[in-house]
Amino acid sequence: MIKRIVKWLSLVLGVLILGFMGFAAFGLYRVYYGKHIYETVPPELPAHLNATAILIFSKTNGFREDDAVRACNATLAAIARRRGWSAVLTENGAVFNPPMLRRFKATVWNNTSGDLLTRDQRAAFQDYIESGGGFVGIHGAGGDPRYDWRWYVETLIGAQFKGHPLNPQFQRATIHIEDPNDPSTRALGETWSRVDEWYSFENSPRKNGLHILATLDERTYSPRMVWKDIAMGADHPIIWEHCVGKGRVFYSALGHAASTYREPLHIAELEGAIAWAAGLEGLGCSN
Repeated sequence: MIKRIVKWLSLVLGVLILGFMGFAAFGLYRVYYGKHIYETVPPELPAHLNATAILIFSKTNGFREDDAVRACNATLAAIARRRGWSAVLTENGAVFNPPMLRRFKATVWNNTSGDLLTRDQRAAFQDYIESGGGFVGIHGAGGDPRYDWRWYVETLIGAQFKGHPLNPQFQRATIHIEDPNDPSTRALGETWSRVDEWYSFENSPRKNGLHILATLDERTYSPRMVWKDIAMGADHPIIWEHCVGKGRVFYSALGHAASTYREPLHIAELEGAIAWAAGLEGLGCSN
């Protein structure tokens, strides 16, 4: 009798554990792969945007670090005010239509995540970039474990995220600046020591011919998740840029925590990146 009870309890416990694991897996799926919410009615833009207008896009259909999104938006808006640029902040994907995109020199994707745009919106954005528009991707904009839109990850970002340390998640590490003359890096010096959540990628974007601006020194932190090593080795790009058609594309994997958007050097990096992507400074893309 006792054996039967123990066997029955073991069966019940097993079912409960499997159910919990399934629920947890579903929760992780929702976090990492996200919702499927798409806007079809575009936002109303200001009647007047000056010659240098920046679109700041912070929609998330996946993981969201809300404090960081808000802090980054505030910092980007402050940069725009200081530089005399017009800035429009939105989480409405329907803004990605040809007439509206033509009003902006560059788009900044602030910690975006998940599948964000409809097929028509994707096409409008791709054409905007290839025709000479600008893109600045910040941290989570290149941090999804998978992408349905292959052009975005393979061509625009240029590298597939594979993980970040979890033991611990935030660590101090040293960044080596490869190109000190770019508008985004000229204030950073030869090396830059700071704390962040450090991304690793499946392959170095250098292999695809992208211009690497800065690399991460894996000797200065532990590139390990709890269950696996995610080291990239001696070549671990962390900031880069390239041309897609006539468009200027910049990506920085920095900026998980809200506090990073109060760092003067990080602010200088973002300001220079936007100025480059908008075609105001640095070398252009003449394809």
